[in-house]
Amino acid sequence: MKEQIKKFLNEEQDPKAIEKITSKLNDLLMKNEEIGYIAVQKKPAITVFPDSIVMTNKRIIICQPKNLGITMNFTDFTWDEIEGTFVKENILGSEFSFSTKTELQVSIDYIPKIQARKIFTYAKEQIDLLKNPVINTPVSGVAQPQENETLPEETIEEIETEEVTNFAEIIPVSSNHSETAIENAGLTGENKLGGLSQDELFEKLQNYKKLLDNGLILQGEYDAFKKEILSCMQRIS
Repeated sequence: MKEQIKKFLNEEQDPKAIEKITSKLNDLLMKNEEIGYIAVQKKPAITVFPDSIVMTNKRIIICQPKNLGITMNFTDFTWDEIEGTFVKENILGSEFSFSTKTELQVSIDYIPKIQARKIFTYAKEQIDLLKNPVINTPVSGVAQPQENETLPEETIEEIETEEVTNFAEIIPVSSNHSETAIENAGLTGENKLGGLSQDELFEKLQNYKKLLDNGLILQGEYDAFKKEILSCMQRIS
């Protein structure tokens, strides 16, 4: 017996009927479609060519042999077409039926009771799955950490820095800014260096040095003014 049909013989299905159905269904199945269960009709008299119901993960397929089993009619209904499924147990077997959203009623009788219960349960599962799909994708596409999961600590790289001692060399000062600072310190304008004493000249030199230390003037400006003050101090001495 072929391995591929053994899994469909759990409830005493007719092996010959299962083999014939599966051989024909191989060319009918869609991509990613798998057979879940097959129920085979079993009438009180000998049934040479029974009808069958095939349940897949995508649809219900009704298989009805014709022309002494040489041909077979297939009628399928996708799960989103199914409105409801029903099972009615009789003395001899059960009747499985379902309704569609277009109010079509389909039924097959003389299905063994256990097989009828199986296809009824399978149908309910597929309809419920269609109404309540399982979504495994994390929100916003971002994997969420599991409970008690330890997140890796962020490593902060230490960067060696160089101490800056001369702010005037790294902070450019515009000429307008320098002139304003010099005027506020009383170093230019009407205050002529020639009329100042040595103490006054020295005080102005100190004020200019403070401007340089605070980055308000450039080193070149300080050097020029220092040279001018020292020249005046030499003339006075």
